[in-house]
Amino acid sequence: MNREPTRRIAIIDDDPIVREHLIEIISAAPDLDLAGVAPTLGKARELLALAPDLFLVDIGLPDGSGLDFVPEIKAAGEAKALILTSFGDRETVVSAIRAGADGYLLKDSDPAIVLDGIRVTLEGGAPISAAAAVYLLERLRHGGAMIEPAVQEDSGLTPREVELLQLFARGGSYKESARLLGISPLTVGNHVKSIYRKLAVHSRGEAVYEAVKTGQLQL
Repeated sequence: MNREPTRRIAIIDDDPIVREHLIEIISAAPDLDLAGVAPTLGKARELLALAPDLFLVDIGLPDGSGLDFVPEIKAAGEAKALILTSFGDRETVVSAIRAGADGYLLKDSDPAIVLDGIRVTLEGGAPISAAAAVYLLERLRHGGAMIEPAVQEDSGLTPREVELLQLFARGGSYKESARLLGISPLTVGNHVKSIYRKLAVHSRGEAVYEAVKTGQLQL
């Protein structure tokens, strides 16, 4: 009987207690493997060569902010970046979205929530802690700019692309969105590339908020 391939997770955190806690969560999951652990940005950059499927990234690191590492993750390949931090203030949450993070959870989240967040992120979802979600919604309701304007006049989204973003905004994965729209996951991927190009963004979270900000998406 063939075993399903596991997904490889890298942990970036300077707190040894937190690292051990996350290692235990990943080690206990049959569908996940530990790719590596790093306590600093410098060591985290060494893990890029291992091409993990997902990085769990803390923000407050000894040699800088984990948010500075997120664009490097995106530039290096297809890996996801899930922020796992003790910082839950408005500006940090917004900065994480701007940086291209695929999700944002707090360290005091229940282990089951952390594990679910990892899996959701790997499937293309965007898990966000309840507190962070409140901040983002407040920002949108009051017309706050989440991301610097980058949409060109001729870059309007198609109706299908808007439909896809609506599903993403509700936490839908590539696979689930493909099923609901009656298209293949490959076609979803093509739409996503088009959306990213039109909105000049690098993650689904950025795409949703840029589309809302420019009036192309109603939540």
